[in-house]
Amino acid sequence: MLNYLFTNPILFVIYLISILTAISIHEFSHAWAADYLGDPTPRLQGRLKLNPLVHIDTMGMVFLLLLGFGWGKPVQFDPYNLKDPRRDAAWISIAGPSSNFILAIILTLLLKLFIFLQLNFLIIIGSFILIPMIRMNIMLGVFNLLPIHPMDGFKIVEGILPVEKAEEWASLQRYGMIFLMLLILPIFGGRSMLDNFLTPAVSFLFNLLVPGGII
Repeated sequence: MLNYLFTNPILFVIYLISILTAISIHEFSHAWAADYLGDPTPRLQGRLKLNPLVHIDTMGMVFLLLLGFGWGKPVQFDPYNLKDPRRDAAWISIAGPSSNFILAIILTLLLKLFIFLQLNFLIIIGSFILIPMIRMNIMLGVFNLLPIHPMDGFKIVEGILPVEKAEEWASLQRYGMIFLMLLILPIFGGRSMLDNFLTPAVSFLFNLLVPGGII
């Protein structure tokens, strides 16, 4: 993605806007869910904002620019402020990916509205801007559902499992980054295991929303 900075600066800016939008709505949704469930920590830390600057994680941004997938700055919450810490932590985790999928659906409906109304100028502009945003939100949503720490999927699984199994599952947290790095390393013909999973999954969901690219 970073190569577009030199080969196609306009496309790079569109991708950058798409990344910042996807990350902002994702992390804001985590913060909103935690606040709604009784923990004021994200609000006190200034995370209840859609301002991208408060949600950017340096390493996650580097991964997004270089590899096409990454993450935002994790939203901190205090489980002691939650009525049911394990269950509510799972809901907080679900909020992030869910918001990305919802935004992707909204953007798709907006683009389809332009087509229905035959607003040709908006169709062209919308396709150029909205389609990358739709794909980026799907990508971020799918990536964060991986059941590997620090991805949201890890906490979601922990919240679903029975208490005893959840404790065993939580103990795997220490190996999360190791697992993630193994998935990222290009070992299959120059492609990583993560890329072999992520690309088909994102393409499948994208084609469900935007069959044939709409236009």
